Amino acid sequence: MRIRRARAAMVAGAAAALAVAGCTERAADDGGGGDGGGGAEGGGGDEEVSVAFVPKIQGIPYFEAMNTGGQAAAEEIDGLEWIYQGPTTADPAAQTDIVRSLIQQQVDVIIVAPNDPDSMAPVLQQAKDAGIHVATSDTDAPNSVREVFVSQASAQGIGEYVVDTLVEAMGGSGQYAIVSCGETAENLNTWIEVEREYTASEYPDVEIVDVVYAGEDQARATEMATDLMNANPDLTGLVGQCTTSAPGVAQAVRDADRIGEVFTVGVGTPQSMAPYLEDGSSSGSILWDVENLGYLTAWAGVQLARGNEFQPENDVSEEITGVTYDEETKELLLGPPLVLTEENVDDFDY
Repeated sequence: MRIRRARAAMVAGAAAALAVAGCTERAADDGGGGDGGGGAEGGGGDEEVSVAFVPKIQGIPYFEAMNTGGQAAAEEIDGLEWIYQGPTTADPAAQTDIVRSLIQQQVDVIIVAPNDPDSMAPVLQQAKDAGIHVATSDTDAPNSVREVFVSQASAQGIGEYVVDTLVEAMGGSGQYAIVSCGETAENLNTWIEVEREYTASEYPDVEIVDVVYAGEDQARATEMATDLMNANPDLTGLVGQCTTSAPGVAQAVRDADRIGEVFTVGVGTPQSMAPYLEDGSSSGSILWDVENLGYLTAWAGVQLARGNEFQPENDVSEEITGVTYDEETKELLLGPPLVLTEENVDDFDY
């Protein structure tokens, strides 16, 4: 069972990556149909199912927390083998090589958080052609053959929460810039588009002056945020669009001794953001229950392998309930985002 502190959904400490283990026995379709709400049993029997998750990058706290959730699912769902392997850099080619390796190992399900959705699409087709179920999680490849996208929160919700939290800190007016990560990341680019549109429609006195890309490199994000402040003297806000750039932009404000002058909001993990929330170099972090996202990812893989249909509303476990499914978009939505602040950040142990 998962260890919890207060309302936190995160197991203390990052879990070590699991070694990839081949599964040579295909999971049979039990024909039960399922109700999409099989809970810890997964529905449709307990035949062995190997679910492999390939993150954008292995070793950063965010994806290690997803791995922790997947491991928890493997402890609770009968017959689930959870496999976790990703590249050590945010390299689309390296990620594709890992997927090809998993195809050769004949796993039952491959779920990917693509660095580049376009380059991932052909190899997902190869997996499908080999009889393997394919899905995406955390970030999507909408033009691929993926059967479901396991989404952490709606793009609209994330984008609006980011803008509202930042603009409130900025006092309702001013200029801000965005430091994102991968230029081709579907989820980040979708959030940025929401932020552009929402800022223009709801905050006429606020302007986005630039969007830059630091990769999955926190130090680079700090450098780019510093350059943005130097190039734009009137800048009063910075968005760190991912879990490495969120602490990066806050560090830049701290280093420049501009806390209270330039405000930052990001999509950052709790303990990486805690010191910045405490000293005011970050005004808020927008996130979701990352461990639960990993658990939901593993559960969704089991449903695919066992032929269980997702329902409009799914109760996944005792603690993960009301997960919605959109038949048209094939999106399985964990729930609304959460704003981390100085008051609640220590509720989370990762």
